[in-house]
Order: sequence, then structure tokens, then C-alpha cells
Amino acid sequence: MGTLHPLFRRIFVVTLGASVGCVSAPPVVAQEAQRTAHAPAPAALSLSEQIDALIGQPRFAGADWGISVISLDSGRTLYAHRADQLFQPASTSKLFTAAVTLGELGPDYRIPTRVLATSDIRNGRLNGPLVLYGMGDPTLGADASTAQWADQLATQLAAQGLRHVHGDLVADATYFASPAMGTGWEAIDLQSWFAVPATALSVRENQAEVTISPAASAGMAANVSIEPGDAIPSVISEVATSAAHSRADVNLYRAPGDGVLYAFGNVPAKSPAQTYKLAVPDPARFAGTLLLQALKRRGIQLDGNVVSVQWPRRDTLLEAQPRTLAEVLSPPVAEILERGLKRSQNLYLQNLLLLAGVKAQADAEQQNGNTGFITSERWGIRALQQMLERMGIAPGSSVIEEGSGLSRRNLATPNAMARLLAFLATQPYAATLRDALPLAGVDGTLQWRMRNTPAQNNLRAKTGSMSFVHCLAGYVTTGDGERLAFAIMLNNYNPPAGAPSATRDIDAIAVMLAGLRNRIAVPASTPSVATHPAN
Repeated sequence: MGTLHPLFRRIFVVTLGASVGCVSAPPVVAQEAQRTAHAPAPAALSLSEQIDALIGQPRFAGADWGISVISLDSGRTLYAHRADQLFQPASTSKLFTAAVTLGELGPDYRIPTRVLATSDIRNGRLNGPLVLYGMGDPTLGADASTAQWADQLATQLAAQGLRHVHGDLVADATYFASPAMGTGWEAIDLQSWFAVPATALSVRENQAEVTISPAASAGMAANVSIEPGDAIPSVISEVATSAAHSRADVNLYRAPGDGVLYAFGNVPAKSPAQTYKLAVPDPARFAGTLLLQALKRRGIQLDGNVVSVQWPRRDTLLEAQPRTLAEVLSPPVAEILERGLKRSQNLYLQNLLLLAGVKAQADAEQQNGNTGFITSERWGIRALQQMLERMGIAPGSSVIEEGSGLSRRNLATPNAMARLLAFLATQPYAATLRDALPLAGVDGTLQWRMRNTPAQNNLRAKTGSMSFVHCLAGYVTTGDGERLAFAIMLNNYNPPAGAPSATRDIDAIAVMLAGLRNRIAVPASTPSVATHPAN
């Protein structure tokens, strides 16, 4: 918890009574000491005083705090500080994505990945292409149920007698009519493992590992390997092996939209191998390559090539209404959400937003016919905005642009976030969402936080952090059993030397909520206990 703030310390007066061999205190002093000893202890600080003391420290002079705490039992506001000011929410914006996903798709929906064909199998031969059609499953190849997805599909094809495909294998990712990166994602992040392409045909979380190890002696080229081997098709390496005990200097760069990875620098001789996680440049093609390998293992010959198709290109084969030859299903959406929120997995949440957008577009077109073009991402955001309006959350109190929280263009007020959580707590899927959130001191991104405090195994919340942005939003039960929804946002803060981390400061407030006792009876007409306007 760090050093206790001076305002939280209590001053205890110790009175030394007379004893044999000691000089007695003067009568007046003794009487004053007696009065002090029997004086009532200072009243405990209120929640408002505790939080105000923490966030009012001089080191936060250039920072912005936003906090909203709402009782789920009474509806009253326990604390608010700049609660109607817009803040960057980072990954706490995943809560908005979770809400629209559960609202549009429901917790039980399972996402298919299919193999399609436009003609029939005759005498073991298919005249025409096979289409590997992705429909948005972000867990393909990463979940236990689909770890062997390519072999599962190939086995289903072989069971129908397929032995020879006279055509290409088309890896189709056109189910999402959107760019592979979310709105506002930074270009420099696009080769990183946390900003992989969000595509309808994703596999193994669209990540690859690049391992660089020194050669046998200095002066020789270092060894570069990719796992899986076909994930990054082209690597140009100029990494050299330097003298033993020299400083390592490895640099990896892939330009946005380019499939070539450039590696340069040096690794010391006799040093351990270094491994880096990177984004796969073309997940659809990689998935197609994996299926081709599975077809070969099942004795199915392909005459053509693996061809990937992505928006804005159209796959004209779909216009022929091909039939489904094989299919694998994702885990239920509830499980995908849980894994995405626990780990703060950006691909999972961005894909779920796009899936919600596809559903919203289909519903709109069924009611109104041709609606013109907007991306699947914007359809998802439109569905989210409509949901927030139904909740009574003002349009200007949240500006969400994508599903993962990577974009700095996302904005939300603490009140909007807390009210969103309060609404979700009343829905049929409330337990699904609650259980999907990291549990303090136990799992996910909160596994090592708030241990040995009243928040451990109690507080469930989504974390959010990027440079100069630190947030936490979720649920907690107080010491006397009151259920709370809260949003704590700290923006524009760079901790000075020697100060606690921003995470510890936010956790300190969360622990205050978990340890809160002595509910204050507030009339139903009273909107809040403590409201601190922006200043």
C-alpha cells in the first residue's frame, strides 16, 4: 500500500504516570494529561475525505482525476469528482464493447468457420475452388476446442469422399467490411502482438514468435527463426553475432501493410536466444496455408494456390451461394468475453465489436432495405450508441471509436462508465459479465493487485492503461455488504521520482471502497453524498 499519507496518521498522546523513583508531574500537567487520556478519539475520516486527501496531493497538480461511485442497492452516488468530464478510458472501454456484444449476439452464440464450395464432389473430385470462410472467430486455433481446427475441417472433407480439388483454396476474410485495424490505432503499434490485424479469418490470435540466436562465433550472421514457420512469409535479416559480453541491440521493423520483416543489429556470442511476439501480416493467408497442410495430411490434393481475399475486395464466389462442406464452432461468446476481459485481449474485443456490427447491419437491412455503406466497425458503434441512449446515457458523455481501447480517440466520463455498469448489473446476463471481469488478487490483469486487502476476492473490474492513462472500472462490495459500481480514471499523469505508481494510487481508492463501512442513510430524493465539481 506504500507510505500512509500524513493526513491519515493519528497522533497518540502517551501519558507517563508517576512511579517509585520518578519525579511526579506538576498538578496542572497531570490534570491535562488525564483529560487528554480520556478524550474521545478523532472521528474516522469519511470516504470523501480519504479520497480527497489522496487525489489532492501536490504531485497530481498537473493530472486529471475523474471518479464516480454509485450504489447498486440504493442508486445513490457515494462519491463523484469531475464525473461528467471526458477522459481517455484505455482498455476500460472494453466494457462498452462487452455491453453491445451481449446485447446484439447474446452470451450463447458460437461463431462458425466454414469450408464452402460452389460445386458438388463427384468421384472424389471437386471442380472449382474451396473457400475457407472466416466469420469472425478470434479464438480459432487458440482455444482447446479449435486447437486442431484445420485437421477437423480436413477430416470432415475427407469423410465426404473428397480427394482432389481442381482449383484454388480461397482464404476469405470479407465477412467484416472494415479495415484490419481499429479506428485511431497508432501505426507504430501495428506490428506488435497487442495490435494484431482484426480480421474475420484470424488464427492463433494472429501472433508469431521471432527468435534470434547468436551464431557459433563473432562476425557470423545470427540465426532468425519464425514460429509458426509460415506466419511471416518474408524476413530480411542483417543481425550479426558480436563479441561475447557485448551489448545486445536487436531491431525489428515491418512497415504497415507490408509483409516483409526487417531485422538488424547484433546479439553477443554465447548469449541466450531472444524471442519477440509480433503480429502476423496476413492472417487469412496464414490460415489458408494451415488448412492446405491439413488437406495434404488427409490425402487431399489441391491443384491451385492459397489466395487470400479481404475487404474492400469482394469474393464473387459467395454470390453463387456456395454450400457448406465443413464447419467448426467457436466457444460461446460468454467464454470469449471472459478470456478477452480477463487478459485484456484486444483482438477478441475488436472482433466482437465487428461481429455486433455485422448483426446490427443485417437487422437494419431487414427492416429498411439497402442502408448504404458504413463499415462493420461503425455499425457496431451505432448499435452501442443506440444502447446507451436507451440507458439514458447522454450521447456526449462517451465517444467510443473502436472495440479494444487502443485508440486515444476514445473518451468517456466516469459517470457514463459507472452508469453503464449499473445498467449491466440489471440485465439477464449480469452474472456473465461480472464473472468475466478480473478478480482482485486472484486472476487476469488483477492477479497481483490488491492482495491482502478487503478488495481481494471481492472487487471485479476492468483495468485500462497506456502512456499517461490509468483507469479501473467495475464492481465491489463494501465492508457492510453494499454493492457498488465505480469508475476511477487518471489521465495526464507521469509519477515523479520516488512516488508510488499510478496503479498503486488507483488501487488505494479501490481498497477504500472495499473497506467502507457504516452506510449513511440518504433520502431517496438526495442525488449524492459528496459531489466535487470540476475545477
